[in-house]
Amino acid sequence: MTDVNGPWLVVGLGNPGPTYAANRHNVGHMVLDTLARDVPGSFATHKSRAAVLDGRLGTVASGAPGPRVVLAKPASYMNLSGKPVAALMRFYDVTADRLLVVHDELDLPLSTLRLKQGGGEGGHNGLKSISQALGTRDYLRLRVGIGRPPGRMDAADYVLRDFAATERDELAVTLVDAADAVTDLINEGLLRAQTRWHAARP
Repeated sequence: MTDVNGPWLVVGLGNPGPTYAANRHNVGHMVLDTLARDVPGSFATHKSRAAVLDGRLGTVASGAPGPRVVLAKPASYMNLSGKPVAALMRFYDVTADRLLVVHDELDLPLSTLRLKQGGGEGGHNGLKSISQALGTRDYLRLRVGIGRPPGRMDAADYVLRDFAATERDELAVTLVDAADAVTDLINEGLLRAQTRWHAARP
């Protein structure tokens, strides 16, 4: 099976290392780990400074392998995500309309999912770095809600905290839903995926 338009590049944002692994800011990495269950193979270090899994996403109705996807978790810190993403796009010859960035979103309640293309970065340093490195904002995003910080807690402190124990069951469901939303976008297009997932998670 040949992809006429080349592979999809799906980037999950986060910070590297075990210290940050369970942080709210790392939900992009968590979604990619969940999505990777549907892609044969395992993540490997890539010269772009990212962990990369290059394979086929599930199967199509005929039973043939699904579309080619490159799943990538940058090994840089969040605010330096742009350089590895730009390097991956050059290496795999991916255009902005086939780049999907999965990231945490403070302005959405926990478990809410929103798909969009283009627009601003909303203060998200990972998105800012990517937009600057690519010279465009016109790439796809999956925004995964993590909720607002309680009380007067600083947002920068909040995103670097782990999800609470009381949130983990809901988080597990959200990660599966987010992986399904990525699959729907790739297989059916942005509008159909938005119709399904925006209605499912108002």
